Amino acid sequence: MCGIVGYIGSKQAAPILLDGLSKLEYRGYDSAGIAVRDGADKFKVVKAKGRLKGLIEKTDEGRAVPGTCGIGHTRWATHGEPSELNAHPHISDDGNVVGVHNGIIENYQELKVKLLKKGYEFYSSTDTEVAVKLVDYYYKKYEHTPVDAINHAMVRIRGSYALALMFAEYPEEVYVARKDSPMIIGVSEGNCYVASDVPAILNYTRNVYYIGNLEIGRLAAGKATFYIWMAMRLRRNWLRSNGMQRLPRRAAMSIS
Repeated sequence: MCGIVGYIGSKQAAPILLDGLSKLEYRGYDSAGIAVRDGADKFKVVKAKGRLKGLIEKTDEGRAVPGTCGIGHTRWATHGEPSELNAHPHISDDGNVVGVHNGIIENYQELKVKLLKKGYEFYSSTDTEVAVKLVDYYYKKYEHTPVDAINHAMVRIRGSYALALMFAEYPEEVYVARKDSPMIIGVSEGNCYVASDVPAILNYTRNVYYIGNLEIGRLAAGKATFYIWMAMRLRRNWLRSNGMQRLPRRAAMSIS
């Protein structure tokens, strides 16, 4: 099983990500990686095959990767061999979107073919890279807003997943979404945490929210905002028109 950890706040992200991932080692994995951002700088992605110890050493226990916003992942290979190339996080061609993913995307080959026709290139064998680049595609096609892009991608993806993403044009923010794969959010003293299981963030907060199915979350400045979209109606519109239509948010809720 894979593990996800994310953080946005006033502290250095990398040590928190590595600590959280260490609490998820019981789930089993074959590689690990983190993506960290320092303000509006570009994402810095570091990966390592094998045990988490390798990633900890590669990043000098996180000190070599400064920044207060980041996501991390431990991978159990399902699509593609265990390797640094296939390890998460994955990033879009131009560095616009970086993300990690738990679960299995059943139609990733079909989506990959469509994205190849749109000019995207792929460096890994994973379904996760396809998901990240699908989000990037819809981000650029529509309103350049993360929630819209994620929503449109969710309509097209078949399978179970939990996603954690960062966008180049939205520094100091982490976006999450899930369908049939667990994910939790924690908020404490101006800091936000995300994880695929509670032990990863228990050292930092007991204020935990379990993200609902087909729910999208935005984490920023010690506040988590959740959006529930009318995905089924959007899917029906797509099936009728063979094109995407934006629908208004049905509900939004924040915790801080």
